[in-house]
Amino acid sequence: LKLLARPSVARHLARFHPSSFPAMSAAEIKLFGKWAYEDVMVADLSLQDYIAVKQGAYTFLPHTQGRYQKKKFRKALCPIVERLCCSLMMHGRNNGKKLMAVRIVKQAFEIIHLLTDLNPIQVYVDAVQNGGPREDSTRVGSAGVVRRQAVDVSPLRRVNQAIYLLCTGARNSSFRNIKSISECLADEIMNAAKESSNSYAIKKKDEIERVAKANR
Repeated sequence: LKLLARPSVARHLARFHPSSFPAMSAAEIKLFGKWAYEDVMVADLSLQDYIAVKQGAYTFLPHTQGRYQKKKFRKALCPIVERLCCSLMMHGRNNGKKLMAVRIVKQAFEIIHLLTDLNPIQVYVDAVQNGGPREDSTRVGSAGVVRRQAVDVSPLRRVNQAIYLLCTGARNSSFRNIKSISECLADEIMNAAKESSNSYAIKKKDEIERVAKANR
């Protein structure tokens, strides 16, 4: 109770109070009370089972507190926006600060909507589809003779790597920069959705695929 009495904690909780979200009917579930899931499409057939934006993954906040690491492939059921929040909580000083990650994603989605006038969930899904490499190279051989062999990348790893690269690009560009992490994340997602070479994720993907092609 003493903790709740602190002004900073009270302010933080007020941000997630039902009155802070726009009014809507009880039936529809919108991300942050603003962005609808119904019209979000996953164009890539192979990624449809691994990008969770269907009926079961509708949430108001990307904070479901599910135990997605208990079993292999269970993380594929985690709402795709929540996976972005989890991936932002990296590098020691940010570990466990999920409310901070949720706030960053919320602000980034607001920026994306202002600049593109599209549903930010759709823009983000497009970025995830474009950001993961489709071909990679692995080390093959034993007893000292090691060579690289090109291999196809599984759909789940494509999604995992795309989310990781989006967050890494945003983190690197906001470090020692006047731009906030939300602005950098919004830029990274929009560039990746357009397949622009200004995106860190797209650059890395192209580099990985180029190396793989050389090792076929």
